[in-house]
Amino acid sequence: MLLIKNGRVVDPASGTDALLDVLLVEDRIERVGPALTAPQADLFDATGLVVAPGFIDLHCHLREPGGESSETIETGTRAAARGGFTAVCPMPNTNPVNDNAAVTRFLLDRAASVASVRVWPIGAVSKNSSGETLAEIAAMQQAGIVAISDDGKPVATARLLRQAMEYCFPLGLPVIDHCEDSSLAAGAVMREGARSVRLGLRGMPAATESICVARDIQIAELTGGRLHIAHLSTRASLELVRAAKRAGLAVTCEVTPHHFTLTDEDVLYDARYKMNPPLGSRADREALLAGLADGTVDAIATDHAPHEPALKEVEFDRAPFGIIGFETALALALEQLLHPGRLSLLRLVELFTTGPARVLGRSRRLAPGEPADLTMFSTELEWTFRAEQSASKSRNTPFDGRRFRGGPVATIVAGRIVWQR
Repeated sequence: MLLIKNGRVVDPASGTDALLDVLLVEDRIERVGPALTAPQADLFDATGLVVAPGFIDLHCHLREPGGESSETIETGTRAAARGGFTAVCPMPNTNPVNDNAAVTRFLLDRAASVASVRVWPIGAVSKNSSGETLAEIAAMQQAGIVAISDDGKPVATARLLRQAMEYCFPLGLPVIDHCEDSSLAAGAVMREGARSVRLGLRGMPAATESICVARDIQIAELTGGRLHIAHLSTRASLELVRAAKRAGLAVTCEVTPHHFTLTDEDVLYDARYKMNPPLGSRADREALLAGLADGTVDAIATDHAPHEPALKEVEFDRAPFGIIGFETALALALEQLLHPGRLSLLRLVELFTTGPARVLGRSRRLAPGEPADLTMFSTELEWTFRAEQSASKSRNTPFDGRRFRGGPVATIVAGRIVWQR
């Protein structure tokens, strides 16, 4: 039994933003209200802290099985807990690919024994994510997947996407797509523009993403299925999603902290700035910030993509795409969104909680009977992120040494404090 006292409870599901107490009994929320008492409970003084529903990360890579030199379920979820996340959704591009129930069960069994937070796997759209035939979607759902994606590459064809969305419609599963026109992206390592020319690096145009987003939205309209756009990064893509929502289509999207913080002008000959989608223009960044504020964007997701140092410490062209993101996500959101007044605290919490939960067809709220998953954070805490001190096995981040105002303080999963600053 745990009694959290004097915290600022922020619950987007109910619109609550008030000084309240929260009582947890075993793995459930027992009560939420003012001046609660529970003589037998352990006390947690949350004075000065925000108490929120547990954060959900819709998009990450834990690398296990097959990439354990870069990350494992144990190390990745430990880093997630330090970032305030209580549930994470690992993408299926492991080795072997999570394209069948046996791999899904392995992930969940492994998570049950070593994970610090809940692991909700995403299954592959196609067998081996090769873009040819559908994977064993129904069997994977029975085993425990929450969505499907061929992330790391787009769903290969409009026909395959249509098949997947029609198949998933009665199952209630969203289809998550990494939107990229492969013919435009081939060989590119950053966003096409003046900066790519100055650096002498091959760039992919912003249309690489938006062309595929347009295709996907039309398939969503054709099928009536649920489409989620992963790591949306361009103004044109955002406008397409905004129009789809206005038309009443079941289309959602996520944005990463690195895309609403950095631009292509920040790119150096340093593979820590190499990610896919690549960093966009200032106009793209401003559009993403506007979409986060006005409700077009449904969730903030990290796309945590660890790579062991040997893979990243090579020439920019040869390095893999991706950066780690669990431990800096909330701090960057506070820095870029809350402190400048771009959005309210309630909206910021929504982007980490009820927003991603809705994408998955779930609820997320602080109410009696709900799972005792909570994130507590400070909006004012001064701290510096040091990559060498990360819980992740990897160090590939452009935010090493960045000074932050605000960040996670404690993470509770199933009524147990799994991390505390």
